[in-house]
Amino acid sequence: MKFVLPFALLGVGLAAAAHAAPAANQVAEAARLYQNNCASCHGVKLEGATAPSLADNQWIHGTPTRANLSKIIARGLPDKGMPGWEGTLDKAQIAALADYVAPGGRKNAAAAKATAPSAPTKADDGLARLILPKGFSISVYAENVDTARSMAVSPGGIVYVGSRKAGKVYAVVDENGDKKADKVVTIAQGLDNPIGVTLLDGALYVAEIGRVIRFDAIDKTYANKPAYKVVKDDLPNDKWHGEKIIKAGPDGKLYIPVGSPCNTCDRDDEVYSKIWRMNPDGSGWEMVANGIRNTVGFAWHPVTKDLWFTDNGPDEMGDNNPSCELNVAPKTGLHFGFPYCHGGVVPDPKFGAGRSCAQFTAPVAKLGPHVAPLGLAFYTGTQFPSQYRNQVFVAEHGSWNRTQKIGYKVSLVTLQGNQEVTTTTFIDGFLQGDDVSGRPVDIAVAADGAMLISDDHAGKIYRVTYTGK
Repeated sequence: MKFVLPFALLGVGLAAAAHAAPAANQVAEAARLYQNNCASCHGVKLEGATAPSLADNQWIHGTPTRANLSKIIARGLPDKGMPGWEGTLDKAQIAALADYVAPGGRKNAAAAKATAPSAPTKADDGLARLILPKGFSISVYAENVDTARSMAVSPGGIVYVGSRKAGKVYAVVDENGDKKADKVVTIAQGLDNPIGVTLLDGALYVAEIGRVIRFDAIDKTYANKPAYKVVKDDLPNDKWHGEKIIKAGPDGKLYIPVGSPCNTCDRDDEVYSKIWRMNPDGSGWEMVANGIRNTVGFAWHPVTKDLWFTDNGPDEMGDNNPSCELNVAPKTGLHFGFPYCHGGVVPDPKFGAGRSCAQFTAPVAKLGPHVAPLGLAFYTGTQFPSQYRNQVFVAEHGSWNRTQKIGYKVSLVTLQGNQEVTTTTFIDGFLQGDDVSGRPVDIAVAADGAMLISDDHAGKIYRVTYTGK
C-alpha cells in the first residue's frame, strides 16, 4: 500500500479535507510520503508494479469507500502479500491515506497542484546529500533509466540495464568518452519485469519472470530494435518473488534464482527457494544452492571463483528480526536454511520445529533486518585504493515496512578468505529521516575502474570514482 500525508496531522480536519482540495503543501508532503513508502509496490505514478494499479479505477477488493479502504490499509491482505499497517500508522493517518487513494482524493490532489502558485525550481540531482569516504566522488552517469535494475557492462563500455514494471531493456551509451552517458536506448519493451541482464559470448541474455531470451551480437544491434530468441520459457511465473536475475558464471553457464512464492512457506521439495544453472542454450538445468528465500544478486569471487549471493529475510517477524544475509557457496548442493532458519540463528516459528540452525550453512555476514540487499560486486579495478581490491560491495535497496527505515545505502564487506572482517557503509545519504532520494539496486565495475550503481527509485545510474591520493 502507499502512504499519503494525514491531513488531520497537518491541522486540517478530515471532514473538511473530504470536501475541499488540499493545500499545495499538503499535496507535496503526501506525494513525498507516497514515493518514500509505497511507490516500490504500487508504482511511482500509482500505475502498479508488484502490487496492483491504483490509477485505473478498477478496484479488486470491494468499492473504494473510505471505510473499505481504511480496513484494507489497516488489516492488509495477507494472502495477497500486503501487510496491515495499523501497527505502523495511526487511525488518522490510515483515514487520510484512504481519502487520498480513493479516486476523488486523487482528483482533489490534482486540483490543488493545478491551482498552487508556481515557485522557481532548483535543479537537484540528489548527490549533495550523499556521503562517501574521503577521496571518492559520485556523479550521475545516466538519467531517465526508468526502474533501472540489474546491469551488465560490455567490453565496448555499453551498459545494459534491465527494468522492473517499465518492462524495458536499455543500452546506456557514452559516445564521446566523457564518462557521462549521451543516450539511453530502449532495446526492447513490453517484457514481463525483465530485471535480469547478463552478457555471454557477445549476446545479451535477459530474464523475465517466466522465461529467458537472448539478443545476439548486441553491441552491434542494440540501436536497431533487435529481434530476440527464446532460450527457456518454462520458468515459474509466480508474481511473489517471481522476478529473476541472471548472471553468466566463470564456468560459462547461466545462473538463475527461483525465489520463494510466499513470505514463508515450505516448498523445499519443489523448484522454489533455490539457485539454478543451465547451459547457454537452456539445456542442463541443475540446482546449485538450496534454502534461499529470495536472492536478487550474486557474483563470483575473482580469485577463488566461489559463488556469493545476497538473501532477503522474511517479513512479519518484527522490526529487528531476522537479518538479511550475504552468503557464499564454495560447492554445489548446500542448504542455507530457508524456511527453517533465518539469518543463520533464528528458527522459524512455524517451520523450524525439530530442526537446528546448526545443520544449515550460515551466512558470512548478517547485513541487518529488512535492509533488502540486492546486487553485489567484487571490486576488480585498479582505480580505487588497494584495500578495496577483491572486496565485495552490496547495494541495500532499503526496508519497505519497517517502523524506522533502514538500508538505502551501499555497504562494503571486507573479507579474509571466506570470512567477514568488517561490514561498513561505503555510500550513505539516500535516506534522510523519512525522506528517500534513491534506492541502490545493482553494482558493476567499469573498464576504467569506476563503480556504477543503478537506482530504480530515481531512474538513474551513478558513477563513483576515486580522485584522492
